[in-house]
Amino acid sequence: MSPLPGPAMPVAASSLFGDPAAIRCERAVAELRSGRPVVITDDTGQRMAVIALDSATARSFETFAVLADDRHYLFLTETRARVLGVEGIEAAQGVRIPLAGIPFDALPQLGYLREPGPLPPQWNPGDALDAGAVELARLGLLLPAMVGLPLASDDARFDGAAQVALCDLAEGAAHAAHDYELVARSPVPLREVGMTTFAVFRGGVAQRDQVAIIVGEPDLAAVVPVRVHSSCLTGDLFGSLKCDCGDQLRRGLRKLKELGGGVLLYLDQEGRGTGIAAKMRAYGYQHDGLDTIDADAQLGFGADERRYGSAVAMLKGLGIARIALLSNNPTKVQRLRNAGMDVVDCIPVTGDITVENEQYLRTKAERAGHLLDVDALIQAAQ
Repeated sequence: MSPLPGPAMPVAASSLFGDPAAIRCERAVAELRSGRPVVITDDTGQRMAVIALDSATARSFETFAVLADDRHYLFLTETRARVLGVEGIEAAQGVRIPLAGIPFDALPQLGYLREPGPLPPQWNPGDALDAGAVELARLGLLLPAMVGLPLASDDARFDGAAQVALCDLAEGAAHAAHDYELVARSPVPLREVGMTTFAVFRGGVAQRDQVAIIVGEPDLAAVVPVRVHSSCLTGDLFGSLKCDCGDQLRRGLRKLKELGGGVLLYLDQEGRGTGIAAKMRAYGYQHDGLDTIDADAQLGFGADERRYGSAVAMLKGLGIARIALLSNNPTKVQRLRNAGMDVVDCIPVTGDITVENEQYLRTKAERAGHLLDVDALIQAAQ
């Protein structure tokens, strides 16, 4: 075993305990969630200081504005820009709205609230640094609305802030997405399913715990039935009628038992990857009449922000190379394949149709491409 570097080998201590790029990403995400600024750089020396609107306070925003000499701006994604009425190639990387003279309490109207009014006449297209800031927000489950300030190479105003490079986001996030470790495993008997094994994996940029539920004793060398289920606090735990997630979770487990065994991955991807806070905001917009995709668009999100690198890492950690996916979603199949999993078959799994979730399911079928015949499901339930 090689000795650890000593005084004669000057190596940053943190680099001995993980991938340096991933560590810088984790620190930057933590700072953004805490409402503190982060400095993002690219490989040409361009620099930008940012704070997240979602975690900023009136005081932190005012401090940022003073440091910025009123040259700060609000960056919004292309999706939110379209909500504000901006179309075309000039907004393809989002838009920067100058904030000089705009108070903090006016920002939510621009950033994520419904009926925002007209876009201010002066705005500029965003760039790769802005996109990097939004990626940090995504990793931190924050809204993709960022307050930014370009920095000259010799500008020292934010030198005490956490620093992260665009290459860190590309390298660190990719590394962390596949770096999962099995940390605990235990038998758990489940109602209507019988004895299962819960296997807990830890990893990713935020080092979250993800759970694999192994039903029965599947032949891991064969094609394994697998349900990849993203967490839904409202549906899975509280029985919300607005979605079919709880039904799919429980029916998926029973289906795995019927098939002779399999694995259900329970991923921490609430709100299709936007987080519980954003999901509740979107639920409020749905209550006002928007469908689930348009509600997320109001917040600046795409139709589906989930990623499946963790799922593939967990399956490979269990020794699984080929799966039959329990899903109605062709996009999930393709994203799992893109992440490196061999999906050889797809098995439908549906939930109950209710008055409250019918439109949600129709949106899944008509706008998200899910293989659902809602009318047939309604007729079958009658």
